[in-house]
Amino acid sequence: MFLGSHEHTIDSKGRLTMPSKWRAELSSNVVVTRGLEGCLFIFPQTKFEEIAKETDRQGMLLPEARAWARYIGGAAEPVEVDGQGRILIPQRLREYASLNGNVVVVGLMSRIEVWSPDKYKAINDQVESNAAAVSQKMGQMMLQMTATEK
Repeated sequence: MFLGSHEHTIDSKGRLTMPSKWRAELSSNVVVTRGLEGCLFIFPQTKFEEIAKETDRQGMLLPEARAWARYIGGAAEPVEVDGQGRILIPQRLREYASLNGNVVVVGLMSRIEVWSPDKYKAINDQVESNAAAVSQKMGQMMLQMTATEK
């Protein structure tokens, strides 16, 4: 599980060193793709395969399912984790997320997000200013999911 936030740098070759405490879970392959709100998502390859299967299971009939498949799959790049725990972030994905130099790497349980520091501060400030409402909405969603499972 990936938890916490860390300040790191992307070097001139586009390589990002992953936090050492996460490296065992990343094994040798990860998938980097566009995230939401202007960040990148990094998934262990096995987790991305689960997401891909579920997305594919949704089929081609719903326009939203097709759009999500294009969004997350169309920009996805499988990359190797080298012996020093670094991954190469493709140029087009660095440009998408405005990443150059300093970045914030955030562990969100099953995925990692990579943010430019300015974007991360802005999105985090927004969540913090509205934390009670977000918490209430998440509680309602969890209750609905629990009720549906019964």
